[in-house]
Amino acid sequence: MLPSFYQGMLDVSFDFEKYRGFWNQDGKVTPDPPGSDLRQYRMNLGYARRIAKRWQTSVVVPYVWNDNTYSGLSSQTEGIGDMTLNVWYEAVDDRSAWKIRNLKDMIPSVTIGASLLAPTGISPYDDVTSSFDITGRGFYRLDGNILVSKTVNPWSTSLSLNYGKYLERSVNREYGKYVEPYQKNLGDRTSASVSLSYVYYIGTGGDKLTGMGSFSYLREADTTYNGSRDANSGFRKESFGASLAYASTDHDWSTRISWSHAVRQDGWGDNFPITDIYTLGVSYGFR
Repeated sequence: MLPSFYQGMLDVSFDFEKYRGFWNQDGKVTPDPPGSDLRQYRMNLGYARRIAKRWQTSVVVPYVWNDNTYSGLSSQTEGIGDMTLNVWYEAVDDRSAWKIRNLKDMIPSVTIGASLLAPTGISPYDDVTSSFDITGRGFYRLDGNILVSKTVNPWSTSLSLNYGKYLERSVNREYGKYVEPYQKNLGDRTSASVSLSYVYYIGTGGDKLTGMGSFSYLREADTTYNGSRDANSGFRKESFGASLAYASTDHDWSTRISWSHAVRQDGWGDNFPITDIYTLGVSYGFR
């Protein structure tokens, strides 16, 4: 997301995702077989550009490495992941970031947007033999997004809401084997996150450290096959996050580290892997 005083931004980040079992369909923690070691590494390249005073657009392209050992079998695959295209409109500005003097100063900023997930990655419908080989979902998805945030320095809070709808497609191959063609559509996707952050200014030069804590919720409804719902295909995940970001005096350069943690206890998810995600990123803004 571009600050108002930037015309463009480049961002590069590296993710390491470590798998620690999964939640079954009843929300019970289920460990992977003994000796399993499931990992995914991602390099994400992003570019954002302001196209008008209140409009901005961005694109994110991941490159994925899978490194897995499961039930005594090892596999290493790599490839581009699913690309995301975004457009955002800054609908409401934060009236005051320093002091609340009246009710109008409590008005938060509101940004609304739309995203398109494009299936540029390797999916189960390509020439692959295992779910460990894939780097993408294989479907287009349209998302509606809204971000509400309020800053009263040194504190900030935000709420992000997202709703996505996949586009139905025809399938005639699954994991390298041709099958009788059928229509498939993944379930609608809902996600939300809330965060609280604190800014610490270093000395008098303007450098700053920003610490943030967050909670996220993700749910995807059941898949349909030829219009019939598969009651065992949807999933849910809840997770906590923490991050620390450093911005230089002119704020054009910034670096960050973050951690997303899925709680390995019953009831914190359904039908989904339990993972920790560690991220290191750097960005540069163009004024």
